Amino acid sequence: MKVLVVGNGGREHAIVWKLAQSKKVEKLYCARGNAGTLKLAENIDIDPTDIKALADFAQREGIDFTVVGPEAPLVAGLADEFEARGLKVFGPSRRASMLEGSKVFAKRFMQKYGVPTANFEVFEDPVKAKRFIKDFGMPVVIKADGLASGKGVFVCHTLEEAHQAIDRLMVQKSLGEAGSRVVIEEFLSGEEASYIVMLNGEEYVPLPTSQDHKRLLDGDKGPNTGGMGAYSPNPFVGEEVEKAIKERIIERLIKGLREEGIHYRGFLYAGLMLTEEGPKVLEFNVRLGDPEAQPLLMRIRGDFLQTLLDFYEGRRVSLDFDPRCALCVVLASRGYPEKPEDGKPIEGLEVLEAEENLVVFHAGTILKEGKVYTKGGRVLNVCAWGESLQEARERAYRAIEKIRFEGMQYRRDIGMRALRAGF
Repeated sequence: MKVLVVGNGGREHAIVWKLAQSKKVEKLYCARGNAGTLKLAENIDIDPTDIKALADFAQREGIDFTVVGPEAPLVAGLADEFEARGLKVFGPSRRASMLEGSKVFAKRFMQKYGVPTANFEVFEDPVKAKRFIKDFGMPVVIKADGLASGKGVFVCHTLEEAHQAIDRLMVQKSLGEAGSRVVIEEFLSGEEASYIVMLNGEEYVPLPTSQDHKRLLDGDKGPNTGGMGAYSPNPFVGEEVEKAIKERIIERLIKGLREEGIHYRGFLYAGLMLTEEGPKVLEFNVRLGDPEAQPLLMRIRGDFLQTLLDFYEGRRVSLDFDPRCALCVVLASRGYPEKPEDGKPIEGLEVLEAEENLVVFHAGTILKEGKVYTKGGRVLNVCAWGESLQEARERAYRAIEKIRFEGMQYRRDIGMRALRAGF
């Protein structure tokens, strides 16, 4: 089979890495890919959001199956275009992708169908938004309505911070039209959890549980990012909690989609807060999380391409998981998430290629004249297996000591919340 993966980040390298293990793969392509995918697939110089060019390529090359990594192409209608041309693609339609494409759409959808989430209000006028916050109280969470690569969420503990976030989004337009409309919602406390399923109509198959680390700095401080590390399984999601997630969130969402006449086929990500009142949704994403995908795909056993094909065709599938823990630490460029620096040579990668129980997934990298350079905010994902979370963590951080590039920054506390809780 000829298979195309759309995207160029760490998640896409992990998808390529997993699909390349299938005996069904005759030829693997990645658009645009990075220096890591280049070792497993042929990188195609087509922007992931250039839907017509991607569809033309898929038709011309006889691509049998396409897996979409990032959200922007899905929100722009990639799946619709591919399906209209008779091309098999694993990813939701433009309409279904509104669950991520618009925070307002998602919040109102949850409200309508009884999916537990934080109380909220929607504003298009910054003056009215500031007036509301004054009475709402602190802390408060302010979210840009549109796509923002994980950088459109502001957790504000003071009125001054809240006003700055509103000005930044709605007046200064730091995220363009994505911030023209904002959601202001109550702050939820508890443990965060990422719960990802494969969804095809009313059938869904859960992936392993995981926990992401969104903030830039240790101790969950600093600005929100696309994610600075993740691990799986998430020990805070026990049997009863998972049962509640399925019944109150996933199955209510599916019921709502059915009633709205929306057929959803692809990955669905629920970013959750495990509160004292039970799990509540922070956000929905219409794809695999990043960096959650990296440890998750490391733990999924068997031919994942065959699983996706069977699921696409409507056959029942089940997943077999590696019982070991997997942990991922993101290495980012100086200046991330605001103004990441590019073009820094990366040293030490070749030393780690022979390491057992370790995979380094590339994200923001490029190969020039045989040398790997940084190109983007999140540069590398250092991922390790371990019989325990502690073992996986130690192995990943030992490997990081061998990697160098100017301005490299990373969190040193990935997985520590679970270890401090006694897991």
